[in-house]
Amino acid sequence: MAPSRGPAATPRTLHKTLANHKGPVHVARYAKGTAKYVLSGGQDRTVKLWNPELGTEIKSYAAHGYEVLSLTVAHDNSRFASCGGDRQVFLWDVVTGQTIRRIPGHMGKIFTVEFNEDASVLASGSYDSTVRLWDLKSQNRQPIQVLDEARDAVQALHVGGSYIVTGSVDGHVRTYDLRMGELRTDFLGHPVTAIVPSQDNQTYLATTLDAHVRLMDMSTGKMLNDFQGHTSTSYRIRSCFGHGESTVVCGDENGSVWAWDLVDAAPLQPNPPPKVHERVITWIEQHPVEAGELITASADGTVKVWRTPS
Repeated sequence: MAPSRGPAATPRTLHKTLANHKGPVHVARYAKGTAKYVLSGGQDRTVKLWNPELGTEIKSYAAHGYEVLSLTVAHDNSRFASCGGDRQVFLWDVVTGQTIRRIPGHMGKIFTVEFNEDASVLASGSYDSTVRLWDLKSQNRQPIQVLDEARDAVQALHVGGSYIVTGSVDGHVRTYDLRMGELRTDFLGHPVTAIVPSQDNQTYLATTLDAHVRLMDMSTGKMLNDFQGHTSTSYRIRSCFGHGESTVVCGDENGSVWAWDLVDAAPLQPNPPPKVHERVITWIEQHPVEAGELITASADGTVKVWRTPS
């Protein structure tokens, strides 16, 4: 690959390594707002709560009988939901460590789970090709809606105020307008592993298994930019916007973190980036408030906290 003409990336240095999972880590999520916590879930069937400042484990949540594939944190940080190979969603109380509720209903492993804004509704996407919506204020065991248009596993979703975006192994991103009862389908041609919207919900990043991250227009489905250079052909990998949404960052299967300029899609220096994990980087997430901090999770069993020196 030719050297990038794009701007140099602000160097991030390793702040802490959170390493107490036995086996691959599939997901790592920041608490909402300024709260200084990280949740991680992995192959070892546990969810762990960390203090990323100190690098210490605060609590371990153990109720899953299979691997944990996805986590979502409520707006007030009092609850979180997890899912994976159990074919049911677990709703947890953060402080007590107890499961508040278990939600069955899927016919296969659940790849992704997300709260809506006030955590009154939970959406789950599964190997069974459906997305199910659950009313958490009701004790009714049935989903309030089932989205069954996907023709293969649903691996990614985002719940907006009046819409839901899903990404499937069938290569489609589907945007459901819940108010209008309308569906738009964007065909990307390769399995979709992650959907991450911009803060204004005008665009979204779609990560696909052809080693592309695409910036898409939320309302029209038009591709606005295409980010390449990383290796991604076999594993579910998540990309995200950097702080201020001026960059795009994504881990790859070689254990490197790539960054691109949002506007011209040029890889930032160093290009290619150094290897920072021993195995594939499965998850990357920008801190919701701190400009210079992000986390990476890897199949090497670690979560790493990265910071830009002040």
